[in-house]
Amino acid sequence: MTKIIWLLAIASANGSMALRAVEPMLPAIAGEFGISVSAASVVMIAYALAYGCGQVVHGAIGDRHGKLRVVTIAIGLSAISSIGCAFSWSLGSLAFWRMATGALSSGAMILGMAYIGDVVEKDERQVVMARYVAGSILGQSLGPAVGGLFTDLLGWRSAFAFHALIFGSVALLLWRDTRRHWHLGPRTEGPIISIPRYISIFKLEPARMVMFIGMFECMFFFGAYSFVGSMLKERFDLNYTTIGLTLAGYGVGGMFFIILVRRILPRFGQAGMVLGGALSSGFFFLVLAFAPVWQIAIPCTIGLGFSFYLLHNVMQTRSTEMAPHARGTGISLFAFFWAIGQSVGIGTVGFGVATVGYSAMIALFGLGFVGVGLYLRANLHRLP
Repeated sequence: MTKIIWLLAIASANGSMALRAVEPMLPAIAGEFGISVSAASVVMIAYALAYGCGQVVHGAIGDRHGKLRVVTIAIGLSAISSIGCAFSWSLGSLAFWRMATGALSSGAMILGMAYIGDVVEKDERQVVMARYVAGSILGQSLGPAVGGLFTDLLGWRSAFAFHALIFGSVALLLWRDTRRHWHLGPRTEGPIISIPRYISIFKLEPARMVMFIGMFECMFFFGAYSFVGSMLKERFDLNYTTIGLTLAGYGVGGMFFIILVRRILPRFGQAGMVLGGALSSGFFFLVLAFAPVWQIAIPCTIGLGFSFYLLHNVMQTRSTEMAPHARGTGISLFAFFWAIGQSVGIGTVGFGVATVGYSAMIALFGLGFVGVGLYLRANLHRLP
């Protein structure tokens, strides 16, 4: 079981790496296609939207045909769509292939969480979930660094070719080591995509709260964070490798959380984690927004990674209890709202940047994240 969870974490890491790799290369993509950075952000929006919509489908298919089977096939197809990104001839084609990659790669995170819900007891689940998320955090940490490094050395297209190689390798490893387990786990009956099943879960008030809080949480946090790299480029004219390594601080902070979560949880509880994550995130976003020198961004991104997971880990754990009878479908709805929030946040901040600038939008959305955290802390008792 432990080995399978780690393999799923590796698959999830690749999807997260592909998501975050574009952040430092966004100005380079804009330059090649002769458009603004705000317009080029459509490639991030396309991935995030498809990531969320894909998870809804992956969850239902995984509940019916087996979580491990669906993850393996989807990651293999992600390799093909990543090759499409590398050979894109226009912004539209790049957005299309990014959308395909997001839809396919999204299965790893959602079905991995559902698999943990199936095989790990509830009392141990939050710690195991935090360790599992280490894969996603590692991917999010490496993504900006890989994207920035490849953009500087070989151009932004080479980064997508690299992702294709990783996706393909992971798919083969998953097939080799998990195919004998494909028949295991609970299965749903009836239609694969059951609208009544989605509606029945959405009608549950605790489940609805998890979905909407998750949506606004990610709207404010990633709406602000996705443009930190572009702000650093405009304000300090850093190279893409430096920007990528700076943004990778988010992953470093997340890994600190993974290491410390077993001590943090019993000492502060979920309410303390949520409050600390919200307030510290707001502080770091405000410092970033008005930083006079770029070096300040390094501790800020590390702090943001740690702070975000203080709050988000609580939401992830609560999402596993939204619908125990169809856990994959339930978690997929949570992830769908999560991705919708991220897409709306990126689009809104992108529009706002062109109007009022980076500092105002990053500060505003950072404070919005604080508000979501305060609301969550006050309503934890209403969540599953």
